Amino acid sequence: MTWREFKKALREDCVEGELVHTIIISLITSFITLGVMYYINLRYIENFFPKYGYFIFFSILSYAIVLPSIRQVRAFKQFPCMTSMMIGMTIGMMIGFLSGFYVGATNGMFWGGVFGMSVGILLGVWNGHYGGIMGAMEGMMAGFMGGLMGAMTAVMMFNDNLIAAGIIMFVICGTIMLGLNYMLFKETMNEERVHSEDNTFTIILSLILTGVTIWMIVFGPRSLLLQ
Repeated sequence: MTWREFKKALREDCVEGELVHTIIISLITSFITLGVMYYINLRYIENFFPKYGYFIFFSILSYAIVLPSIRQVRAFKQFPCMTSMMIGMTIGMMIGFLSGFYVGATNGMFWGGVFGMSVGILLGVWNGHYGGIMGAMEGMMAGFMGGLMGAMTAVMMFNDNLIAAGIIMFVICGTIMLGLNYMLFKETMNEERVHSEDNTFTIILSLILTGVTIWMIVFGPRSLLLQ
């Protein structure tokens, strides 16, 4: 019954009703960012889309499926310890793994791992801390592991169906993030919302993440194997 309530809430004027809207806003912002960067500089790079298009595209999709959970967390800002640990772990691990995987595929394991860890730890700690130090610690551990594992997986599969693996992993991570949305709905369905916001936060975070990722993939340092 709760799952039906969750699906119904996605169409209503509430926190869950903003999730799909957040995905759309994030995608629009990210693709506009890509378009502006392409017009200014990226169009002069030979074979830009064949070389980098796939990895940039799925990086943009990855941020779009994580931002709704962040907005959901920010709407309540206070969670029990165990819930905050799940929040920090899931967000840190998923975004760390995905960003590490797609950057690692173009820049190598070290730089992909550094990038994935940075994004995963930052977002994991930020969202996990709403339930205390344990949530923040879980976010840091998950971002640390996810970033390294994503980059390592990309390098290990470089000559073995890397493109197909990227799609499969995106689908799995997207399913996990949907599970987190559902879990947060169950945890907060009887709670009062404490923070309301417009789309400014989503736009700014999408712009920053997309811009930094594109720069890293196209212009960032690379391992010797990918020079």
